[in-house]
Amino acid sequence: MSIPTGIPSDTAIISVEHVFKSVTDSTGTLDILRDIDFSLAPRETAAIVGASGSGKSTLLSIIAGLDTPTKGTVRLAGQDLFGMNEDQRAALRAHKVGFVFQSFQLMGNLTALENVMLPLELGGRKDSRKAATEMLARVGLGERLGHYPKVLSGGEQQRVALARAFVVQPAVLLADEPTGSLDFATGETVMELMFDLNRERGTTLVLVTHDRAIAARCDRRITIEAGRVAAAEV
Repeated sequence: MSIPTGIPSDTAIISVEHVFKSVTDSTGTLDILRDIDFSLAPRETAAIVGASGSGKSTLLSIIAGLDTPTKGTVRLAGQDLFGMNEDQRAALRAHKVGFVFQSFQLMGNLTALENVMLPLELGGRKDSRKAATEMLARVGLGERLGHYPKVLSGGEQQRVALARAFVVQPAVLLADEPTGSLDFATGETVMELMFDLNRERGTTLVLVTHDRAIAARCDRRITIEAGRVAAAEV
């Protein structure tokens, strides 16, 4: 199913064009994604929803260039992800994409400050300490700079992850079940912060979630069923 967007592909920040994904093993071929087709404009927010196993996280990985489609094209900021080699895709991600995961994905041997500095240092930024310190203060962790993940609560760890994602000033933020490891109240706080940061920085947000209330806050909701787009609501 193609989603009518009214967005020319040359102005879309994300363009997913007839993407298929299949895997084959000794038992046969499994179709994970089937003809996924949509575009998102800069600053737009979209929630990908659907049952477990419907293909949501696979689609997000393909949008990030971390997984490869069997067929189809994904363009990020006008560049064909799968016309690049892996090093080129990694370089594009480093400059254009931020990630937030359910399991936080912080480096346990690094402090909160060092975790947020890491992507900046990998990108060659000279002001990484200053930028990371300011970003941690923005998410309410200005007093926790020297703390390691193991002594931070789940909500604090996810706020460090948000700071790490936004500190690189990404054009696109990809979030995979960002409240899945948090209790309801903490999850609400984290999501409020994520949407605030997204508005402040003009980022395009693609969010995988089971939570319909979170999905309802996005500009668009894309429902995946059995690997296909079953509905697209604005």
